[in-house]
This record gives sequence, structure tokens and C-alpha cells, in this order.
Amino acid sequence: MAIDPSDGGKVVRCRAPAKINLYLHVLGRRSDGYHNIDSLIVFAGVSDQVSVSRSQRLGLRLAGPFAHDMETMDWANNLVVVAARALSEVCGESPSVALSLQKNLPVAAGLGGGSSDAAATLRALAELWTLDISDEQLRAVAEGLGADVPACLAQNPVAVSGRGEIITQAPELPAAWLVLANPGIPLVTAEVFRWFSPTGSQAAPLKEAPKDLGAMVEALARRSNDLEQPAITLVPQIAEVIEMLSKSEGCMLARMSGSGATCFGIFSDEASADAAAESIGNEQDTWWVSSVQMLRPGLAQ
Repeated sequence: MAIDPSDGGKVVRCRAPAKINLYLHVLGRRSDGYHNIDSLIVFAGVSDQVSVSRSQRLGLRLAGPFAHDMETMDWANNLVVVAARALSEVCGESPSVALSLQKNLPVAAGLGGGSSDAAATLRALAELWTLDISDEQLRAVAEGLGADVPACLAQNPVAVSGRGEIITQAPELPAAWLVLANPGIPLVTAEVFRWFSPTGSQAAPLKEAPKDLGAMVEALARRSNDLEQPAITLVPQIAEVIEMLSKSEGCMLARMSGSGATCFGIFSDEASADAAAESIGNEQDTWWVSSVQMLRPGLAQ
């Protein structure tokens, strides 16, 4: 988070890092229409950025390489705007703020971009308004915005259960690099769930810290992303992305994140990840590809 008062008005900037589901078990449908899940979530060193400042009225400015994918959406329904209104109602502040969203992450991509943007907005506005608000109160606001927003508020590795609202700190994870690859096809979460068939998955939270990256990968290999198959049914290119990542030198595990279509490969070092990302990007120049560090406590943006 950064504060810039140089223009005479306080501007708070907050990064909204990409969310990665290292595994995702879908346990069953709930009476409220959501599904119970079991997932291990981490964050990556690539992000959107939210900026907030006081204004005469509520407004949103979009910028960045993926801003054009959001221009046809009703700005009032953007989660950044919804988050600002929700927090203002709780704390009694006027929602008259200028919001700016630098959209660096692909939209509808399984990276929790909208949820991370909303969480960043809550953190930024809490600073702008100098709110005396507890983490629990802020999390309660986050829960009302969407299933992934509470996890994105944490910004550290977390175990997630319930519909996403039950957040516990994950065991300490080893350092890792990720190659993220998206074939450029948006995939709506609700549509993926419509094609989902129960797999009989059970909750399998990671209870102990892996001794090293190899042990973490072994543990992840015993788990899965239950949404991968229905997502591939809708976007067959996802299978190609996973295959290319898997065949990259140094890739220890390749899997889809969230509801897709972004997939990730796990690497032990920056050089191997950079080389894989460059090779995939050269071969598939219409894909979005990024080599990033997996964020750990102390590395959060």
C-alpha cells in the first residue's frame, strides 16, 4: 500500500495480487446455491492496482492492458464500486471517492481479479478514511461482496472452506516460482459450475508445513482442481495450456487455477520459470503468460 499526497490530496494505492488455487476440491452444493469447497490459496507477484482519493462524487476510471474487457460492463456493478459503497454504509463515510483501477490481470480468468480488486479497495479506503475498524469488521464487509473476497483480503497463503468465507492461515510454504498462462478466453465461474458433476472429493487441508518444495508438490499431486474437467469441456484449449506447462523444463506440477482458464506451473527457481514463460509466449503469442514469484508472508505487495 502506498500513500501519495503530492498533488495536494491524499491518494492511496493498493495492489490487488492474482489469487492462485493450488488445489480446489468441490465438496457439495449448499442450500444457498453455493458449493462447499476445500482449497489452498496463494497469491502471485503480478497484480492489478486500485487507487482511491476523495472526490465530489463516486466515479471509476479504468486503465491497463485489460481495461477494454471491462468497458462494456455497467461500472456501478464493478466490485471496486460495490466495495466502496458497502464500506461507506458500514462506517458512515461518504462514498464520494475517485476510484482508479489499473487492470493488469485478464478478466474472468480464475485469478480472483475482481475479488482481489474489491479487497484492495477495502484496504485502501480504510487508510484513506483513517477508519478505526477491526480485521473482523472488514472481513464481514468482504464476505458480503463475494466468496473469494475474504481470502483476497488476507493476501497471504490461506486454507479456505465453507463457500469461501472460512479462512485459516496455511502452514508455512516453501519458496516457489509460478508461470501463469491464459489462452485469452474468458470463462465465467457460474458456467463452469453448471457443467460440474460431483466427484466425491473430500476435504484434505494441508495440516503441516512441507519440508521443501518437492514435498509441497507431492502433497498437491495427491489433490486436484475439481473444476478443471468441466472448464476443459467449455474451453478445450485449457488442456493444451496444461500440457505446454507440464512439458516445460523444470516444471514440477501444472494445474488450472480456480474456475479457469488460467493455469499455472510450479518451478523451483526464477531462471527456469522465466525460460518457460518466454518459450510459451513465443510459441503462443496470443496467450497471456507471466513468470512470477509465489508470495509468502513478508513478500505481500
